[in-house]
Amino acid sequence: MTSSSATAGSPAGSATADLPAHDLSDLSLVDEGVRRIEWAEREMPVLRLIRQRFSTDRPLDGLRIGACLHVTTETANLMRTLQAGGATVTLCASNPLSTKDDVAAALVARFGISTFARRGEDRDTYYAHLEAVADMHPQLTMDDGCDLVSLLHSSRPAQLDEVLAGTEETTTGVIRLRAMAADGALAFPVIAVNEALTKHLFDNRYGTGQSTVDGILRATNILLAGRKVVIAGYGWVGRGIASRMAGMGAHVAVIEVDPIRALEALMDGYVVMTVGEAAPWGELFITATGNVNVFRREHFAAMLDGAIMANSGHFDAELDLAALREMAEGHVREVRDNVQEFDVGGKKLNLLAEGRLVNLSAAEGHPAAVMDMSFANQALSAEYVAAHHTELEDRVYVVPEAIDAEVARLKLAALGITLDPMTVEQAEYVASWKHGT
Repeated sequence: MTSSSATAGSPAGSATADLPAHDLSDLSLVDEGVRRIEWAEREMPVLRLIRQRFSTDRPLDGLRIGACLHVTTETANLMRTLQAGGATVTLCASNPLSTKDDVAAALVARFGISTFARRGEDRDTYYAHLEAVADMHPQLTMDDGCDLVSLLHSSRPAQLDEVLAGTEETTTGVIRLRAMAADGALAFPVIAVNEALTKHLFDNRYGTGQSTVDGILRATNILLAGRKVVIAGYGWVGRGIASRMAGMGAHVAVIEVDPIRALEALMDGYVVMTVGEAAPWGELFITATGNVNVFRREHFAAMLDGAIMANSGHFDAELDLAALREMAEGHVREVRDNVQEFDVGGKKLNLLAEGRLVNLSAAEGHPAAVMDMSFANQALSAEYVAAHHTELEDRVYVVPEAIDAEVARLKLAALGITLDPMTVEQAEYVASWKHGT
């Protein structure tokens, strides 16, 4: 497939005379995509500064980067930064419903970046696009969910020696990578960008918190004030969603399996329940666990008529959708964009965005100002592994502290904020063990 008129699900092909290899929905959307990419860029000063330096220093010169990320305006600015650093970049979508078709068109037709992504693509097309990225023989992988790394390890082992290193954007992908490393299966080092403080303290908490509310409201237009909201998982994502829902006046309950996180949720002012207690209580259910089948058949049976379910975890496995479909016996209809109504014995249960990431499927994902830090970490981590991959073992690494601190410093500088340095006396005091009462 070489153009926007290609058949979905067919294998990717070569580039046309004027454009890099691609598979898109509509190349005519290019101008709209460029306008929106430029709008996002205004909110991404850190990445902009890195791109300016990359264009001079060319730290990624000659490197082939294969990326499986959400195809959004913010991702487009990351791809432009990697390209400015000298890399040849090939991009595919990390979620079938998160692609912005105008952005994909702009990446190909205006910025010359090979892109394989169609909003609403089926499973076969999704994996054909992953294969297209793998066909480019990447030397550095950039994942959001570990699907590209998993594909290379499971079906393309001969290519593993070509990969110098990788980066991973999200919690679910880091979980999968650490499982691979624990099994001795991981064949190259990976930087867990998700673990950077300037990523998960801000992206996961503030970005997902706001964008999840945004996606739910765009899909449903419901009033959150006074509504009973159940949030499954109290990691950084769950914390962010809980605080935003509470701020909108909702009554928030949290489900957790980790006792420390459950205690934290309780002391943050939320009710802590079991899944069984929450199912008949809640009116809006949001999963953010990174696990599977959090809400199952017995919970659907206990839910109230009109209950709404949404997912902010990476995969659509947090809700037992097979059981829900079976219970509805085919009585499913789309009542609004991104809202499916399941008739379960006369009771209506509503599913948002097919159980996929609601903030990206029903809205636009994280605000660009937050993704500025996340993708700055991606760009600087790519630069780091390009220079240091020979020193790294085949395991998962956190982002080096120096990179994390540099991203924070650049973000503060872009916001016009300066910090006081420690005095010589203060620096000596905190470095000494001799001071006491």
